[in-house]
Amino acid sequence: MRKTVVLLAVLLISTPLFAQKRKESVGSNKTAVIQSVDTHQQELISISDKVWAYAETALREHKSAKELADYAEAQGFTVKRGVAGMPTAFTAEYGSGKPIIGIMGEFDALPGISQKATPTKEALEAGAAGHGCGHNLFGAGSLGAAVAIKELIQLGKLKGTIRFYGTPAEESVGGKIYMAREGLFADLDVCLDWHPDVEIAASTQSSQAMVDFIVEFKGKAAHAAADPWNGRSAVDGLEAFTDGVNMLREHVRPSVRMHYAIMKGGDVPNVVPEYAKIWMWVRDSKRTGVEEVFARVKEIAKGAALIAGVESKVTVQTGDYEILVNRTGATALQRNLEVLGPINYSAEEIAFAKKIQEVQGGEQVGLNGKIQPLKETQEHPTGGSTDVGDISWIVPEITLVATTAPPNTAWHGWSVVACGGMSIGHKGMVFAAKALAMTMVDLFENEQLRKDIRSEFDQRKGGHTYKAYIPDGPPPVPTDG
Repeated sequence: MRKTVVLLAVLLISTPLFAQKRKESVGSNKTAVIQSVDTHQQELISISDKVWAYAETALREHKSAKELADYAEAQGFTVKRGVAGMPTAFTAEYGSGKPIIGIMGEFDALPGISQKATPTKEALEAGAAGHGCGHNLFGAGSLGAAVAIKELIQLGKLKGTIRFYGTPAEESVGGKIYMAREGLFADLDVCLDWHPDVEIAASTQSSQAMVDFIVEFKGKAAHAAADPWNGRSAVDGLEAFTDGVNMLREHVRPSVRMHYAIMKGGDVPNVVPEYAKIWMWVRDSKRTGVEEVFARVKEIAKGAALIAGVESKVTVQTGDYEILVNRTGATALQRNLEVLGPINYSAEEIAFAKKIQEVQGGEQVGLNGKIQPLKETQEHPTGGSTDVGDISWIVPEITLVATTAPPNTAWHGWSVVACGGMSIGHKGMVFAAKALAMTMVDLFENEQLRKDIRSEFDQRKGGHTYKAYIPDGPPPVPTDG
């Protein structure tokens, strides 16, 4: 007991993330996981920086996945690589029996936003990818939390199993969905994740459900001047389709979002184009809303084909469920955030953030390292979509967001890449690892908490049976590396 008290006192003095209110009861196991993250901090930062520099896009994250999996293996985890048909997906497990607590990590980058760790826009490698969503921090931080728990299981301080999921391709394919289809999450008691953000909060907000699909039109080529009457323009079909979609916008709920990109629209002006292709997403705050709008969009594709006298084909590529919020789990996480206290930033870090805000035309407010209060859950959330949503319909899911970049700047952009490669991002990652590890201690130690979390999950899920919204067959692993 005396050693625990002395250790806690040292941590309270030496760790800047701690605030005064941390004198509340921090048990010995929570003290140990905080110390573990501090001990491994430089290793985690090194992994994060390597993944930041690799900047590999969906299902091409070979170096990034290896970096994380090798580290897990070196820490004593049993690692299974290439799971669910994806060479860059893996699991890392330690312990045995129940409870089984999972934690997810991502590591894919976004194309075309390479950036140095500087507060002005300057590509590290012109045209290359960059971590504009902070996934280099996500994977390393979650693994750091898993390592802290593994050490307690190894010492006999906790009983059960910790499982880290290396989940590729969140940005485009939805790697977690293929892992879910293989049943890799089915035996978990609770799963956790975190995401880089502009504030610190136990997330009580859902996300947008989404379906990602391709519409193709096939017609008949002809000379555009000599005999256009013998042709049937696939581009006419595509244009009729986009006209129909844009007219539909007036007649959908405010929560609906529809986006598309024309991938193929003919080759030369003097040939009636025989092929056209458009890539589209439909989103809504609920999966049921997505299904309703998607059904209408498919009818528009048929109608557009009739107008142009061509054929149409709709192919679903992937889709995300909305996140099923678990407020019981979020409340447990919130208590640990308040014990940890805010992230404190140096004058240099604040200046870095303000320079980014100045360059991007945002108000120069610096960084927000405060712990946000637990918020009411919105019925119709704003923002994007994530394959974490799918997992939340299989097992109770707890999500943390932590500050890794300043507000008033563009996400999925160069500014987030810049912060993810320097101390602002590192501090958020280390904070996330501690908060998640502390919450996992609660989950391992408190059976009633697990039961309460499961009870809320069952009530919110109702009678729905999860089915992955992906086509049959293997994941679309690229053949070009």
